[in-house]
Amino acid sequence: MRIAIRPLFVAGLLLVVVVAAAWLFKRTSVSTTTTVASIPVRVVNVTQADVPRYLTGIGSVLSLHSVTVRAQVDGILSQVVVKEGQWVNKGDALASIDDRAIRASLAQAKAQASQSQAQLQVAGINLRRYKDLSRDNGISRQVLDEQQALFDQLTATLQGNQAAIAAAQVQLSYTQIHSPVTGRVGIRRVDPGNFLRVSDAEGLFTVTQIDPIAVEFSLPQQELATLQTLLDKPQPAVVRAYIDGDTETGKLVGEGRLTLLDNQIAASTGTIRAKAEFHNGKHTLWPGQLVSVGLQVGIERNALVVPLTVVQRGLEGYYVYRVTEQKAEQVPVQVRYQTSTQSLIEGVAAGDVLISDGQSRLRPGARVQVLEPKVDNAAPSP
Repeated sequence: MRIAIRPLFVAGLLLVVVVAAAWLFKRTSVSTTTTVASIPVRVVNVTQADVPRYLTGIGSVLSLHSVTVRAQVDGILSQVVVKEGQWVNKGDALASIDDRAIRASLAQAKAQASQSQAQLQVAGINLRRYKDLSRDNGISRQVLDEQQALFDQLTATLQGNQAAIAAAQVQLSYTQIHSPVTGRVGIRRVDPGNFLRVSDAEGLFTVTQIDPIAVEFSLPQQELATLQTLLDKPQPAVVRAYIDGDTETGKLVGEGRLTLLDNQIAASTGTIRAKAEFHNGKHTLWPGQLVSVGLQVGIERNALVVPLTVVQRGLEGYYVYRVTEQKAEQVPVQVRYQTSTQSLIEGVAAGDVLISDGQSRLRPGARVQVLEPKVDNAAPSP
């Protein structure tokens, strides 16, 4: 009797263990299913703001006036007054050329003019005398005409001497070289003591205007009508220049005004060149520098702004996921304008909660678990 009871007891115990294991497995499965159903996401709120619209491109900084200083007369460079890199004003002395030969030519021209002047005075006195005698037929008409011709000849000679004096004075002025513009002196290419020729193409150095300065850039030909409208406005359009990045991430180094459109479109690139002028008192822009250019073409008033990662693109267009009662709702939107960091959209309302991270696992109606915003725990620099 005892032997028959023991197997029944063991069988009952095994049944209890199996039922308990099945119950625990079912609870684990339900818990796991619930956890998987709630997809973790990060969210942002739709904000409303006035956002400026820009056309962007790459530009090159150009000087409005850059002059290569060359010799206009042959001679020895006797002195360079300025130093390399020095700032000069228009009219300041830059260098001088040995002028002794030109001064000698000027003195010779003045002496010849004095001689011609004396001869002309004598011829004039004789001409007046001959005119008086001709009234009483004291001399022949031929003698009077010859004296008149001599007077005219000496008058022309004197005029030629005076022209020679003016030419020598001009040549003498070329021996003193003055700055044609206000700007900065470049690297000197010729040292004092060298013989300069007018035919030398390299020149002594350059003087480059830094303030104001210009930026030349290219934009797509499709924007021609917009650019023409901006030029026709009483207030010139704002142009901003950036370095070390684009118009969103770069450092602003200048703000100027649109001043010019080129008179033709480049057929090879389909772009049109434009130019803007900048006040450059702090010299943050330098000739030859490459910059990122942002041309403001308008302002979007009360625009709905979201980060760039919020907007998704599908077969039927753009859409976003909006969180409603802890569920993801797919909402179609229209993108009005985009920058490198944000999008301006239509189709939602200010304050709506939109998903910015985790969309790859979502389906319309899926339950979501909103994660806390990321916090930078890095210690502040001392």
